[in-house]
Amino acid sequence: MSDSSRLELPMTPRRWALLVFFAAAALGLVALPGAGHGSPLWLSLGLFGWLGCGGLAWSDPERKLRRRMGILLGCLGVLGICDIQTTIDRANVWQVGVPFFLVVFVPALQQHWGDRGVISFRLWPREWHWRDFVYTGISVPLAWAVLKFYWWCNPDLYTHWALPPAPDPGEIRSLFLAINAVGIWDELFFVNTVFAMLRSLFSYRVANAFQAIVYASVLHDMAFTGAGPLILLIFAWTQGAMFERSESLVCVLLVHLIVDYFLVAAIVGSHYPGFGLDFLWRHGL
Repeated sequence: MSDSSRLELPMTPRRWALLVFFAAAALGLVALPGAGHGSPLWLSLGLFGWLGCGGLAWSDPERKLRRRMGILLGCLGVLGICDIQTTIDRANVWQVGVPFFLVVFVPALQQHWGDRGVISFRLWPREWHWRDFVYTGISVPLAWAVLKFYWWCNPDLYTHWALPPAPDPGEIRSLFLAINAVGIWDELFFVNTVFAMLRSLFSYRVANAFQAIVYASVLHDMAFTGAGPLILLIFAWTQGAMFERSESLVCVLLVHLIVDYFLVAAIVGSHYPGFGLDFLWRHGL
């Protein structure tokens, strides 16, 4: 993102209220319904937040804020009506894959034709720094340790991902590919789209905090209940921080795929005791 596309708008009370409504929309429409709390109260919270954010955005004097927040609200609306499940059958792949594709493709298309300089799919940084390698390197032991802690807090979490009673190489491989595909989408949407668009309007700290709320909301709806939201908020914040410095995708994607490897290992090991980090090549996999 070019510096000229970053507005760094002053945070007036109305703009703070706009972002609070935006967070309420993410929580009410996306995060809580999938956790079994889809009561009329939470749905009302989400709709109230969505409409409140839309109303404040529409009345804001900055044209670019109106356009960009409108796009983000559209994305929340699409994800809110999407039944996000972790099953890997063909029907669910289409049911989840189409909305996931739309919330990445449509904002990028709109930005390309009407509001350039915000969303960029740059893979490599313009310049490498030592912190890029440090952040990527420490993600290996941290991912292992955090997932161990998460499994200790929520030992039945693995049941959110279905696997057959006996180890099936094809099913394990499909789970691995599906989780990695979603991991790539996570960074393309939460960091490269939501964070980038919020960052084009507000300061880094404000943009990163609110993209982390959206990040945690969607993944909580997907499967990461229990201690998941707190862990996801921290993870999303660090991913946003890395993206802010590098403005490239390679490090955030690599770190996420490292986390996903340990995640699949934990899921497979919980379903089939005795399987460990070698789950991809056990029994001919």
